[in-house]
Amino acid sequence: MEIVSVESSSYRRGVDAARETRPARADEVDGLLADWARERPDLDVSPLAVLSRVHRLGRHLDRARSAAVAGHGVEPWEFEVLSALRRAGADGGLSPGALLRSTLVSSGAMTNRLDRLEAAGLVARGPNPVDRRGVLVRLTPRGCAVAEACLVDLVAAEDALLAPLPPADRERLADLLRRVLGPLEA
Repeated sequence: MEIVSVESSSYRRGVDAARETRPARADEVDGLLADWARERPDLDVSPLAVLSRVHRLGRHLDRARSAAVAGHGVEPWEFEVLSALRRAGADGGLSPGALLRSTLVSSGAMTNRLDRLEAAGLVARGPNPVDRRGVLVRLTPRGCAVAEACLVDLVAAEDALLAPLPPADRERLADLLRRVLGPLEA
């Protein structure tokens, strides 16, 4: 595997191009990159320029999501399940397996989550009319109302996080992230 130096011409062109479009104010990641360039000039740390920002943004997003749903008495993981069920339709439902695929948790974690949501009166489990051996999880009217209210606050919080970006930049960023996520989630 060839190690690309931060002094390579293609890397340098990329850094120079980024500087031309980068706001004058540096962020924490710029400092991290400068430190690594000084300490490990033999190593191309350019992936950190993107993924360290994605990681930091993820932390801010987690906080914003937690705050948005907390006002409705639920945790982010609860909203994740309620949201998946709400997207299935107000009168629809999903099997626990479909919820697993949607939320990327283990079957044991999903069982625990459904138990807690059912005890809170937000979901109900019943027989699956298509497959009598299976179970279908549905939102209760209260669960549907909570999911709807959380969604409104969540969208407002996420819109605030993206406020520095005009719509065209948001679309471009979504397209780029889709290209990175696609192979990982295939």
